[in-house]
Amino acid sequence: MANVTLAAAGVRLRPLRLSDRVEWQRLREANAEWLRRWEATNPPGVPAPAVSFGQYVRENRRLARTGQALTFAVEVAERIVGQVSVSSITLGALRGASIGYWVSQHVAGRGITPRAVAIAGDYCFTELGLHRLEINIRPENAASLRVVAKLGFREEGLRSRFLNIDGDWRDHRSFALTAEEAPGGLLARVT
Repeated sequence: MANVTLAAAGVRLRPLRLSDRVEWQRLREANAEWLRRWEATNPPGVPAPAVSFGQYVRENRRLARTGQALTFAVEVAERIVGQVSVSSITLGALRGASIGYWVSQHVAGRGITPRAVAIAGDYCFTELGLHRLEINIRPENAASLRVVAKLGFREEGLRSRFLNIDGDWRDHRSFALTAEEAPGGLLARVT
């Protein structure tokens, strides 16, 4: 699982590399305001540990090697345009995971995010043998709500004050999909 590269429909997912530091940091800086409303933050009074890009990449590699998570750079035309993360991978009776993602504002609305999530989801269902995938979205995040709608995730309910985002505890709508609900795969739904 540690060094998986996936590609389809003009989108490539691959592990972050140490050599991505400058490109990734520039992209994050350019999109800081665009992403601020949607990204998890530490609760007030809980300091965020200082983590270098190198430490971040090494931790993602460790989580992939141990089967706990997969973090992919999303590339289009060999440029990083975002990220998809498959986290909380649980085997045993659950066989599930959560998916999170972000994409640069300059490519938003071009169908890249649904394709990237579909590629990751299909890998989870077919190669990892997962049964259930979950995505949690803030109710006001219209773009992400369109992603789950395109992919056929069903809504399961509201998680009150679920994650600390942008300095406060925020509600999230919870969506899920099981392997049985996607017999033809997710990518077929968006290409």
